[in-house]
Amino acid sequence: MSDFPKFVEFREEGPREGFQIEKKIYPIEERIELIDMLSETGLKRIQVGSFVSPKYVPQMADTGELFQRIKRKPGVNYTSLWLNDKGFRKALTAHEVDIDPRLLFYPSEAFAQSNNNCSSAEMREKQRDWVRLYKEEGYTVDAAYVMTAFGCNLEGPIPQERILDDFRFILQLCEEENIPVPILVVADTMGWGNPEAVKRMIGALRELAPEARIGMHIHDTRGLGIANVYAALSMGVDMFESSVAGLGGCPFAGHGHARAAGNVCTEDAVFLCHELGIETGIDLDKLIAAAVKAEEIIGVPLMGRVMHTGGLDKYRKSR
Repeated sequence: MSDFPKFVEFREEGPREGFQIEKKIYPIEERIELIDMLSETGLKRIQVGSFVSPKYVPQMADTGELFQRIKRKPGVNYTSLWLNDKGFRKALTAHEVDIDPRLLFYPSEAFAQSNNNCSSAEMREKQRDWVRLYKEEGYTVDAAYVMTAFGCNLEGPIPQERILDDFRFILQLCEEENIPVPILVVADTMGWGNPEAVKRMIGALRELAPEARIGMHIHDTRGLGIANVYAALSMGVDMFESSVAGLGGCPFAGHGHARAAGNVCTEDAVFLCHELGIETGIDLDKLIAAAVKAEEIIGVPLMGRVMHTGGLDKYRKSR
């Protein structure tokens, strides 16, 4: 029997992860318009951009300006990504960034080197420093991510036990530093997951940390994104990171084809929840309008399905 949550939180990553993979630098005015449209959908958390090296991710060079120019809607958190303490300090000094401290773990040695230019062990130890840095600045950890949770294009299959070992480290670190256990995020960074693997992973993680909130960061790289969302929902997962219109992915994942790396589509996942009777607080029609705008900005057909067909409410009402 499925154990669906009553309410699901979607954290929108399109403006950041959606654009970082693109070679073209899109005008800031277009991205501002998209973020402002997303603000009106009922989403409560939107990742605006990242404070990372413009040398490697030039699309994010104007993140500080984005935070200055977007229209803020009360009740919406506007967040950013950083990969080191330098990026965190940039976020602290930028204009009205809603800080959501996170921890990052890389069970794939190859991906750690590709994405963060360090070893898995080095990145793990850095998280101790991050926790202390966050505490010094008056913050506690919001979420802890274990990347490539089902496999890595650069390294191959990742044993589940290696993933769980990182989660054990997180729990131990929280105990040592006397901080609350954050949201434990299973990140299918390269789209290796399948529904049965998702259920096994969530089940094992619940045994390890029965009281913890579990979230998922899902990529639709091989077409199983929505199926994996359904599997996670059936295990009670109530937080998903997704991307409007299925934008984006990781530029350092080694797919060989940029548009193969898209995140699971927000409006498709929201539609699924609504069809299952799960509340999201999101206006699907407004979200679809934002997805259409995203496709207009990018200039090529995007991966979303519901953005092209609409939901079912209008048909039900007409009968």
